[in-house]
Amino acid sequence: MSSSEPLQPHPVGAALVVGGGVGGMQAALDLAHGGIKVYLAEHGPAIGGVMSQLDKTFPTNDCAMCTMAPRLVEVGRHRDIEVLPLSEVQSVRGNPGNFTVTLARQPRFVDEAKCTGCGMCVSNCPTRNHVQPLLSPPFELESALRETLATIITRHKSRQGPLMPILQEANATLNYFPENVLRYISQETGYPLAHIYRIATFYSAFSVVPRGKYVINVCMGTTCYVRGSQRLMDKVSETLAIKEDETTPDMKFTLKSVRCIGCCGLAPALMVSNEVYGKLARKDIPDIVRKCREAA
Repeated sequence: MSSSEPLQPHPVGAALVVGGGVGGMQAALDLAHGGIKVYLAEHGPAIGGVMSQLDKTFPTNDCAMCTMAPRLVEVGRHRDIEVLPLSEVQSVRGNPGNFTVTLARQPRFVDEAKCTGCGMCVSNCPTRNHVQPLLSPPFELESALRETLATIITRHKSRQGPLMPILQEANATLNYFPENVLRYISQETGYPLAHIYRIATFYSAFSVVPRGKYVINVCMGTTCYVRGSQRLMDKVSETLAIKEDETTPDMKFTLKSVRCIGCCGLAPALMVSNEVYGKLARKDIPDIVRKCREAA
């Protein structure tokens, strides 16, 4: 500042805080509590800064969101704080106490005064494909597999709620869901891939990783456990030379544990695919494995 420039005798009661992180939010609150109108400029679409991406904070190990959330709420409710998202400072002119700041704001294309955060603008935006492509990436599918899946989908597509029976029959046919299969089902049924993937990973009967022809589920529920199901698990692992949640190299067996298979009177028990074997001892395991190998 030049010495010839006069100082502003009466400071204007407004302030600009640049940056909407936890420090910027606290500064805005301190100024607003002092009776000063505050403009909080943030270059991102929302305030919160880096702290919103953290779980814990050093050195106290406090919850980051617990630290930030009260400030977020207070900033949003304070009548003297106006948040300016998607804004960047272009120039600053003036003297101490009377600055003029020029901001460049990216357009939102919505009336912020009427916005309720419903998200309908995102789903109906004509340029949304520039941010999130509407078309799934190309994938390959063998002709025989495509015909099998097409038959399954055609069989169930006209019924109400077709997705679950389609997934059940596809799982029974393939024993797991390769990525290209889930993409094909999404393409043919119209269900979002994320929704299908959520179902495929939620139910234990489904799997998105290769599984053996025979899935051996050893019951580890309370009744089976106290009657020796852990010894059964160890014996199956020893016989097949795999650990829990692993698959044999020949893709014939996958070993898993379940909490209960609903036959406590037969404890200890295990299930091979849909067949239950109860009141077992370690010596019975090799015969069960041999029977499955012969059937395969």
